[in-house]
Amino acid sequence: MISATRRRFLALSALAVASTTVACGTASGGGAEAKTLRYQGWAGQVTLPELAEDLGFLGDVKLEWVGDTISGPQDIQSAATGQIDFGGAFNGAVVKLAGAGAPIKSVISYYGSDAYAFNGFYVLADSPVRSARDLIGKKVGMNTLGAHSEAILDIYLQRNGLGPAETSQVERLVVPPVNTEQSLRQRQLDVVVLGGILRDKALANGGIRPLFTDYDLLGAFNAGTYVMTKRLLKSNPATVRTFVTGVARAIEWSKTTPAAEVVDRMTAIVKKRNRNENADALKYWKSFGVAAPGGAIAEKDLSIWVDWLRARGELKQDVHITDIYTNEFNGLPAGK
Repeated sequence: MISATRRRFLALSALAVASTTVACGTASGGGAEAKTLRYQGWAGQVTLPELAEDLGFLGDVKLEWVGDTISGPQDIQSAATGQIDFGGAFNGAVVKLAGAGAPIKSVISYYGSDAYAFNGFYVLADSPVRSARDLIGKKVGMNTLGAHSEAILDIYLQRNGLGPAETSQVERLVVPPVNTEQSLRQRQLDVVVLGGILRDKALANGGIRPLFTDYDLLGAFNAGTYVMTKRLLKSNPATVRTFVTGVARAIEWSKTTPAAEVVDRMTAIVKKRNRNENADALKYWKSFGVAAPGGAIAEKDLSIWVDWLRARGELKQDVHITDIYTNEFNGLPAGK
């Protein structure tokens, strides 16, 4: 059965292909460059653009929050159709949407996996699940389908000898990130994907153990990028450069600043934006996981997912990876 999230993803992908023009957004109009960029946030979390703005790294460019997103694929769909001005997702989802004809380009990496920031597949401490083969017939909860977590799961199963027929018997279910830990503890799911502050909070509560992590599987890698439409890049190059370079500075600030200070800053951001959120989980933050200086994008960051998408039958067109990302607006890696 296809989830509602995935149905929406497919429908909006088709819409992006069918549209001959992208809806004009705040930063997409003609004349002088717009200085406001619309975006979606995450409840209880602080995104890199939000951190960059609070640190004063965005200069005269302002962010306009229009609501919270439910997943990376939904976020970039909204960017592709002009509902917001930038969105971020797992790079495999970016490749899929661009391969379907959406007029988007990745402009900066914003999350990844390292020794501190990674996504793990967790089970209860007393769970009988201890290997890939034990997952056959089990329920695995993740925030969305067709994105980072499902890609990592498929790679793990394949590398451990499971064929397509066996892999299809591992049930993947969508569960909101804030409900993931509870769903596991109530035994509604056999395995759940936890990352970042939600992972560390769950581990601090005890009673769970990792089956495997994406860092164990692939090592350190940049996993997701922010995308914008090509139209926006063309009509607002100075605004985009300010935004991308500001986010790049925020990435480096987070790497060189003590974690406790970063946590204090992000907690203050959540409190003053008045969105009726719980900021408790922020105290577990350790890293955004972006390995490349300033979030610069490498071709391999996106190309690694092409084979996975083709194996799933979700990428039938030829995709030129170099056409769907750019570092030209990022002034930090070049020392500008």
